[in-house]
Amino acid sequence: MIPASKPLQGLRILSVEQFGAGPYGTMFLADLGAEVIKIENADIGGDPARHTGPYLLGDADSQYFQTWNMNKRSITLDLKSEAGIAALHELLIGADALVNNLRGDLPAVLGLDYAHLAARHPSLVCLHISAYGRDNERAAWPGYDYLMQAEAGLMDLTGEPEGPPSRFGAPSLVDHMTGITATVGLLAALHRARETGLGCDVDTCLFDVALHQLGYSAIWNLNEQHYATRQARSAHLSLAPVQTFRTADGWIFIMCMTEKFWNALTRILLREDLNADARFLNAKLRKEHQQALTEALDQELGKFSTAHWLSKLTGHLPVAPVLNLHEALQNPLLQASAMINHLEHPHYPQGLKVLANPLKIDGQRLEQKVCAALGADNEALLTPSVIPDARAVT
Repeated sequence: MIPASKPLQGLRILSVEQFGAGPYGTMFLADLGAEVIKIENADIGGDPARHTGPYLLGDADSQYFQTWNMNKRSITLDLKSEAGIAALHELLIGADALVNNLRGDLPAVLGLDYAHLAARHPSLVCLHISAYGRDNERAAWPGYDYLMQAEAGLMDLTGEPEGPPSRFGAPSLVDHMTGITATVGLLAALHRARETGLGCDVDTCLFDVALHQLGYSAIWNLNEQHYATRQARSAHLSLAPVQTFRTADGWIFIMCMTEKFWNALTRILLREDLNADARFLNAKLRKEHQQALTEALDQELGKFSTAHWLSKLTGHLPVAPVLNLHEALQNPLLQASAMINHLEHPHYPQGLKVLANPLKIDGQRLEQKVCAALGADNEALLTPSVIPDARAVT
């Protein structure tokens, strides 16, 4: 079942977007019921993600592209032409927001900011997602997720201490976080616009969002000159044991975030003697003697399989198996929680399998469908006088 009414029904959002951060954020809006109209450049074949392999889906479509663009409509416009700008203004008459994830210097050049649009569209909210922002010396710089992880200090905190700096294992997490951050700002500005009739510019950028993910490690450094470093076994920066441990057949992640959970662990392991060890009397001491603690717990946990320990520990303290990608996607919990959807697509008679939106409304997952083909909505959304300018791909 799907919710009878989606919260953002009636909202119209135009988006000049490509690749990750912008499309990911607007996809959430589309999943929630907003009409998201993706404006693409036909001269370059639309969003470059449409042509990103290895799994292409015919002409101007790919699994990579659908990951960020489900539930959207598509039109093609040349926004550097007079006819293209005229078509944009016509579309904006019924729109609530205009989103772009262009280079920081381009919205003003193309007239996509509130300063250029307010006179004709005073309640419009203009969302700008750039690499480094629009108000500094890097406004014209292109940028991507991994560059932000590198410069914001995230790579230096990721990986084993003796290894090289590493990016996050999952692809595009900074893109995703930036997209979600942007939608929070957009929805807040739209709420104000509906009450006051006045729109505005909303800005965020990949670099700022990446830096914000440093969280408390940044606060510690700014105030105490504390330098957080890479932790062995993906351990917590200040609490122990909170890390991976070896089992007889793999790995398990245990999180003793409180004394209650630490006591439960030692009790179940039949190692309550560790509670009396002077090195492990509290969280601070356990962190200081993490290597010795790891060796002691590895010895006990290595005696049996991951499944064995999950059966013993689950329900008593926070614990999880360390799964590979395939195992994670075969987890029975995904079927029970309806986290895998099958969408109609001509290349997949049984349906294109995708991850469901993680939100639920009234206890129900949100409806999804694949993004429209490049320029598929030109005829429906553009007046005949501008369709030639749109150069729809057929």
